[in-house]
Amino acid sequence: MRGLHPNQVVKTIVVRRGANDYLFVLVPGDRVISWPKLRKHLGVNRLSMPNPGEAKEATGYARGTITPFGARVGWPVLADESLADTVSLGGGAHGVSLTAKSSDLVAVLSASIADVTEPR
Repeated sequence: MRGLHPNQVVKTIVVRRGANDYLFVLVPGDRVISWPKLRKHLGVNRLSMPNPGEAKEATGYARGTITPFGARVGWPVLADESLADTVSLGGGAHGVSLTAKSSDLVAVLSASIADVTEPR
């Protein structure tokens, strides 16, 4: 795992707010989405995750390779506030990733930051 700790490996989760209304949530590998926190932050009562086929159709990437970089649509990106200083993120194909400072990642993706996860 290239000397990274689980909290440095970031999962890109596709979340559906409604019909054709998605966002990417960046979640550290040692944490999971807190659905109540995420709903509260987004001001919605219901959220879901698309099935693998829907996610691939929407993003252009298969599950396990999803990244906000190069996705078919430039959806909003929400990064959990607990991201480590340096993180590794999927690069769009199995076995491909990129490592960057989380501050640079947030800036390049114009991501918002919020407390939307909890320990695994």
